Amino acid sequence: MLESVLVANRGEIARRVIATARRLGVRSVAVYSEADSGLPYVADANAAVLIGPAQPAASYLNGPAVLAAAQQTGARAIHPGYGFLAENAEFAASVVAAGLTWVGPAPDSIARMGDKINARNLMEQAGVPVSAGTREPVADLEAALAAADQIGYPVMIKASAGGGGIGMSAAADQAQLTAGFETARSRAERFFGSPAILLERFVPRARHVEVQILGLTGGRVLALGERDCSVQRRHQKVAEETPSPGVSPALRTRMLAAAVTAGEAVGYRGAGTVEFLVDVEAGDFVFLEMNTRLQVEHPVTELVTGIDLVEQQFLIAAGEDISFAADGVTPAGHAIELRIYAEDSKRFLPSPGTIMTWTEPTGPGVRVDAGYQAGNTVTPFYDPLLAKLCVHGADRAQALARARSAVEAFEITGLKTNLEFHADLLASDEFSSGDYDTSVVGRLRP
Repeated sequence: MLESVLVANRGEIARRVIATARRLGVRSVAVYSEADSGLPYVADANAAVLIGPAQPAASYLNGPAVLAAAQQTGARAIHPGYGFLAENAEFAASVVAAGLTWVGPAPDSIARMGDKINARNLMEQAGVPVSAGTREPVADLEAALAAADQIGYPVMIKASAGGGGIGMSAAADQAQLTAGFETARSRAERFFGSPAILLERFVPRARHVEVQILGLTGGRVLALGERDCSVQRRHQKVAEETPSPGVSPALRTRMLAAAVTAGEAVGYRGAGTVEFLVDVEAGDFVFLEMNTRLQVEHPVTELVTGIDLVEQQFLIAAGEDISFAADGVTPAGHAIELRIYAEDSKRFLPSPGTIMTWTEPTGPGVRVDAGYQAGNTVTPFYDPLLAKLCVHGADRAQALARARSAVEAFEITGLKTNLEFHADLLASDEFSSGDYDTSVVGRLRP
């Protein structure tokens, strides 16, 4: 097992990684910006280092500052969490070059999956289903219009180097493609440093379903079940569940096998996620992307499998065997995760402020991964995720009932949160039935 680890992140995911490190006797080091000095994860760690001002580029995205903090504190490994530097192949390579252990896949795997066009092409070569789309970056509007005519409308416009729904929009015809193309290019350049755009066929009634994979030390890749991530606003997830109520046993078997093939195609090691788009009407799926890191929604997989995914990341990074029998994983029950944001529950606009009251729900099957507590201030510098409210039940009905009770019991005052939205979601006939798709939020909040 690793002796010490620096967590190159903040908030709930830093606290989550530190908790497993503490349980395993691994010394933990936190890094924090000036804006985050009072957050709980800083006090949770064995040591903490200030790495810069509030702006992410000067702190959490500052690779040299993170490496200097590791050297200063004697940390021998770096866990990136998600976001920030987690999928930065150059930073991962610099960690390895510094003689430290990178708790994640090889830099080459990150680089090969970091560009959506390259990832699509590689998956197609490996035999993983992909949607109709462009195999090269779309150079200009004229090329985009020609490609869309060949693919067939509607199409999805995507930033090839992007993530988190940034630089993504749908176009139903030439007029919408013309209006959205340059906007997508400029956002891609601004957020990801690359204006490269790809076009894919858009499936109007679709579900977003991903598979948790684990690449083992010996080279084997495991699939630990799927998660339905179809509840999204602005193409960003706000609720997830496992198993997916929209995936049949036969389709699940095919998806898990395809995810393993995807992981094997890049020699994947550690925890990762293969994302698919499921065509509800056709009962089929296509590859979307591979996330070469731990996902925000990993707790629902942990709840149904009983496996601590961060522990497995530590073990694999150290070259050790995983802590469970690879052939003995049988998910049990149903789990739901609700992302609690500091945002307006109607328009989903960020709502910074100071938390006056923070009372977490408790009870059977309830888990809260929180990054804040009463007295903390939510600043405008970072994603406004406050906590992840997760529930587990013997079946979906019990999980839904526990989720409704937990949302009602979760008290946060001093700023706006999306708890009201989650209450409405859980009360809606569409979500409760399990027969929903990626447009469900738009119907709840027209």
